[in-house]
This record gives sequence, structure tokens and C-alpha cells, in this order.
Amino acid sequence: MEVNPPKQEHLLALKVMRLTKPTLFTNIPVTCEEKDLPGDLFNQLMRDDPSTVNGAEILMLGEMLTLPQNFGNIFLGETFSSYISVHNDSNQVVKDILVKADLQTSSQRLNLSASNAAVAELKPDCCIDDVIHHEVKEIGTHILVCAVSYTTQGGEKMYFRKFFKFQVLKPLDVKTKFYNAESDLSSVTDEVFLEAQIQNITTSPMFMEKVSLEPSIMYNVAELNSVNQAGECVTTFGSRTYLQPMDTRQYLYCLKPKKEFAEKAGIIKGVTVIGKLDIVWKTNLGERGRLQTSQLQRMAPGYGDVRLSLEAIPDTVILEEPFHITCKITNCSSERTMDLVLEMCNTNSIHWCGISGRQLGKLHPSSSLCLALTLLSSVQGLQSVSGLRLTDTFLKRTYEYDDIAQVCVVSSATKVES
Repeated sequence: MEVNPPKQEHLLALKVMRLTKPTLFTNIPVTCEEKDLPGDLFNQLMRDDPSTVNGAEILMLGEMLTLPQNFGNIFLGETFSSYISVHNDSNQVVKDILVKADLQTSSQRLNLSASNAAVAELKPDCCIDDVIHHEVKEIGTHILVCAVSYTTQGGEKMYFRKFFKFQVLKPLDVKTKFYNAESDLSSVTDEVFLEAQIQNITTSPMFMEKVSLEPSIMYNVAELNSVNQAGECVTTFGSRTYLQPMDTRQYLYCLKPKKEFAEKAGIIKGVTVIGKLDIVWKTNLGERGRLQTSQLQRMAPGYGDVRLSLEAIPDTVILEEPFHITCKITNCSSERTMDLVLEMCNTNSIHWCGISGRQLGKLHPSSSLCLALTLLSSVQGLQSVSGLRLTDTFLKRTYEYDDIAQVCVVSSATKVES
């Protein structure tokens, strides 16, 4: 009969505890009216309860703090902190103690130990303590692996380890939408508006400390989440920037291409990197969390081979009196030179002044030219500027430009009165 040798017990004990902030103690108030049978008994018991607030005993929230009773939830972007203690439970002195803490995720294994050096010796009833911190950057299953190696008095090398598995949850649901500016003026044509919808999908309120957009190198950003009231910049969300569970908040940003990139149509054309959102929040008793999205991308509007935009145009003009506009023509092609001819076609209300069919000359790739034009309107009201045609004589291709802008046409008498 074969007898297995008894399993050797370790001289050291390993304890691991997650470090979290305490919570405010809550109780359920029990009260009744004075004419009821208990009379003032319940109210007196609540007044004598040390956990209630003096003068506000019927509130559920107390003045005491409660230590965590379980591991709790860990959310992406928060800092995971843990206390590791190795205690010598034996009556022997152990030597060369090495404590190692690794965090295994779905994609990598991280060493969280503050020091990889071994402790020379550990006397009975003494312990080695360590606190580890890690900013959680992945969702899913995480395993904290704690390994301890040491040498006994007899020179025997011992080793053991423990595993602690936990799930990292997603705290926020972030959705983004892009809107291209509808104006055709060259100063705002390449503007893009970003709407970010942020939803709290945890079970507790969040204090939104910061939600900002870090633009890419090609853009400048303006936040549109505040208004000017009496000379002060006030957030549109009010003084309390709390986000309750399952609530959603929308943030709006306006991005404009920097001048050096806006002048080169080929760079802005196509898929462009906009930037990334930086979100910082606080939860129970100031526990901080932070998330950064991946680089946001959007498809820039296509302008075709030739882009026509307006540099200058008056808002209001006088009926049947000439006015001037300045157009900018850009060759959006990165390889082909164009030979352009400008034609001006009159509409029912807009009449062009000048020679139609004139040669504009050659326009090299990614280059632009400015053109001053004169026109007049024969109809009052809000009129659309239309009727410009550009023809590339090399390819025999014509580009039509209608409704490129609008002007308000008034009579001369109305202009004088105003």
C-alpha cells in the first residue's frame, strides 16, 4: 500500500486586501405620529442612535463611515489599489523572502511590485507589507497573481502563490457624431462640429470634473459648453455637474483647420484625424477616474476636383445696384494642372456684370486663385447667388456652382431709412 507524504505547510501566510474609500453609513428611519401607540418611542430611539445626524434623524444618510464589506466593482479608468501582507506564522526565522505581484490581463502581464529585491530575513510574528497601484486601462477579466518565495532555516527553498480574479467594467458609454458646417464661406467651410454623448452606466452618481477635446495637429478647437452671463462664463449644465446613473449628457465642440492646413485642400480632403476626448470624473468620496478615447476620425466632405468658395460678400445690397464679391477657386487635385474658363449665367433675380467665358489660366495642383466679380439683383428679398460655371479645357469637364451664398436685397428707400 502506497502512502503519500503529508503536504508540507508553509511558514508564511499571504493576505491581500483591496484598498477602497469607505462609504457613508445609511440607516432606515422608522417613525410614527405621536397619537400612534408607540408615541415618541421611535423618534427617541433615532435621536439616541449615534449614526444619525443631529436634528435630521429621519434622513437615511448618517455621519459615520462604513468600511467596504466586499471586493466591489472596478471600472475602467480608475486606479486599482491593493494591500499585500506576508506574515511569519512560525517560530523560525526565514530568509531571502521575495514577494512578487503581477497583474494578468487579456493582452499583457504587468509587474506591480514596488521592489524586486529580496528581504534578507523575517523573524517570527513579523510581516512584510506592500501597497500596489495600477490605473486600469482594459476591460474584462483581470487576475492578480501574488507569489512568495523564501528559504527555511534548514536551507530548503519554498515557493507558493495565490490568484485573485476580478472583472473590470465599463463606466461610461461614449458616442460621437460629426456635423459639417453648412455655410460655404471659406472661413467656415472646413469647420466640423463634434457632439459627444456621455452616459453614466454605473450604479452611482458621478461628478464630471473635466470633459475636453484634445485636437489633432491640423485643428484648433473651441468648446461650446458654456454661455456668457453678466461677463462670466457659466457652464450650460448648471452649477451641479453630477451625472446620475443611466443619465446622458451632450458636449459640443467646434473644430477649425489651422491656416497652414486649410490652404492645402488636399490635406483636409479625405479621412482626417480629429483628436481624442479626455474625460475625468470623481465618484464616492472623491475617487478619481479618467478615460481617453482613441483617435476620432471623420470623413471630410468631398469638394470634387475644383472647389469654389467665397472670401467676401455683403449681407445687404440695394436693388438694381452693382455689388462686389470675392471668390476663391482651389484645385483640389494633388497631381493634375487645370486650365479653367469662367462662365457666368444669369438667373431670374441675379445678373452678372462682366465678360462670360473668360480664361482664368492654368491652376496648379493644390493651389488657389482669388477672383473679384460684380453682379446685381433685380428682385427684392433674400436671393441666392447662382450661375457660376467653371470648365477645365484639358478634360472638357464643366463644374456648376449654384446657391453658393445668399444676400438680402432691399430698395434704396429702405436702405436710407435704416
